Amino acid sequence: MTQAPATTRATRRRHDREIVTLAVPAFGALVAEPLFVMADSAIVGHLGTAQLAGLGVASALLMTAVSVFVFLAYATTAAVARRVGAGDLQAAIRQGMDGIWLALLIGATVIAVVLPSAPAFVNLFGASDTAAPYATTYLRISSLGIPAMLVVLAATGVLRGLQNTKTPLYVAITGFVANGVLNLGLVYGADLGIAGSAWGTVIAQWGMAAVYLVVVVRGARRHGASLRPDATGIRASAQAGAPLLVRTLSLRAILLIATAVAARLGDADIAAHQIILSLWSLLSFALDAIAIAGQAIIGRYLGAGDAQGARAACRRMVQWGIAVGVVLGLLVIVSRPLFLLLFTSDSTVKDTALPALIVVALSQPICGVVFVLDGVLMGAGDGPYLAGAMLVTLAVFAPVALLVPVFGAGLTALWGAMTLMMTVRMLTLLLRTRSGRWVVTGATR
Repeated sequence: MTQAPATTRATRRRHDREIVTLAVPAFGALVAEPLFVMADSAIVGHLGTAQLAGLGVASALLMTAVSVFVFLAYATTAAVARRVGAGDLQAAIRQGMDGIWLALLIGATVIAVVLPSAPAFVNLFGASDTAAPYATTYLRISSLGIPAMLVVLAATGVLRGLQNTKTPLYVAITGFVANGVLNLGLVYGADLGIAGSAWGTVIAQWGMAAVYLVVVVRGARRHGASLRPDATGIRASAQAGAPLLVRTLSLRAILLIATAVAARLGDADIAAHQIILSLWSLLSFALDAIAIAGQAIIGRYLGAGDAQGARAACRRMVQWGIAVGVVLGLLVIVSRPLFLLLFTSDSTVKDTALPALIVVALSQPICGVVFVLDGVLMGAGDGPYLAGAMLVTLAVFAPVALLVPVFGAGLTALWGAMTLMMTVRMLTLLLRTRSGRWVVTGATR
């Protein structure tokens, strides 16, 4: 057997160390946000069904609003990493400050919209008459934390670009603990009910944002970077994020279409779909952690003018994505009966979900490639291509998914359509990476 040259093995080991060092803490930070929602649900759930239903509606609205602006983290990571690779830490942190100022502006705008419109948004989601007042209360109070949540996204992007994913993990863990303690104290100790849960979360979010700002401000002072808002820089951050916003909205549309189709299939199907979707989201966190490492590493290589290093890192991360996808798929197959027991005892729901979970398991290696290449192209600042590719994917997925109930197919067919969607994404991303057009070196793209 021919062995790989020592230099090749050393390069792989270096890439492996970088990927693990960045991806493992990133995974922990990604999981923290769903844990916030779970903690709030556990605490509010003991107040009553109407309160829990109200929290469910308000949380869905808040998470949708925040997830739309996730480009604040992605675009900032890529831009900062390029500057780091070019050896200009002052410009890197200045770039990050532009993203943070943009986050504050967007957050203030969202508050101005949500506060007066909260009842209308709640009604749009179909909240019952008993749940609507609780949802409105929670939504209005929690909207005050949206600027903090967006600052956390942007500042997380700054630290990822600086190749630091440990600090976001520590902040996320601390924020999760603080959120739980505050919620318990305000909901039950101060007897504020669902309003106490909202205030506890807002305080925790602003605390997390404050920690991030202290870290970034210290870095700015250390390297002589200006903290003042710069209109040109903020506008450039918005322009870099716009294509990623299109990408995110297209992905949200795909998920909404899938849920709408599942609802038309019947109660058992929509129940099984929600269970599978929760698992799919959890698996996505593991793969997204590798993608985040990809954003930081690829941006740094390109900023340093090392095109060959960027390509080598891309190849290694694809191998990681496939390997992790295979492991995750095997875990799904082995654990699917136990996993379903955690969510339901309804035999009809379990029978509906079991074959669809096989499809999910088989698709994980494809998902691994998709997440990695998505991160690579984000790190390269190739947002316009990602936006166009996702629109193409949406155009392919929508008619196929909508035909599922027309032909009398079930949930397994719907998740087959989801696998088709990921396959189309993989093909468009492979086409781009193999073309080499994403490899644009320099401190800016």
